[in-house]
Amino acid sequence: MLPFTTEEFFAVFARYNTAIWPAQIGAAALGLFALILLLRSGPVASRVISLILAAFWLLMGIGYHLLFFTRINTLAYAFGLLFVAQAALLFVEAMIRRLVTFRAEPGWRGWPAWALIGYGFVIYPLIGLFGSRPYPMTPLFGVAPCPTTIFTLGLLLLSNASWRLFVIPLVWSVIGGSAAVLLAVPQDYGLILAAAIAATLRLSQRLQPSTP
Repeated sequence: MLPFTTEEFFAVFARYNTAIWPAQIGAAALGLFALILLLRSGPVASRVISLILAAFWLLMGIGYHLLFFTRINTLAYAFGLLFVAQAALLFVEAMIRRLVTFRAEPGWRGWPAWALIGYGFVIYPLIGLFGSRPYPMTPLFGVAPCPTTIFTLGLLLLSNASWRLFVIPLVWSVIGGSAAVLLAVPQDYGLILAAAIAATLRLSQRLQPSTP
């Protein structure tokens, strides 16, 4: 059982989306910019992509979880701290340690990652916007946890990121994916699938023998 009703859950999104407007447009623009940088590749582009992802996770941690979702769910305090931690990890790994490099992987190896990126960036928001609970109740890319988590996992699969950067998105995929059934959010089934794809592909990458 959840400590809130379906109506209360979507009411939080309605208040959140209304309060932060037009940040949703800015988030979509930043997401598109990240994809353009991904096609360019290179160390500077990789650091900017990481900064964009960190900004998303920081906004969701503070703006959504701590300031809005805590009103109906006390666990949102922990969720908020997790999201802020992911933002900090992205910043440290990419900006301070400079260990993260993004690359637009060609061919079949990159297809699952691009599928996750496309789903989180375009398809997930559209399902919500044209579903039974349209804007402002629908979760949107860059400002809502679930579509942004799917997008993040897709980008991380196109990088050399360590498991440290995968852990929190995968944990949230399990938590947020429960909404697909408990709260009747059909687009969140993609979150569960994204977690399975990301975990499987990341594990297979680790098991591949290194090239001498």
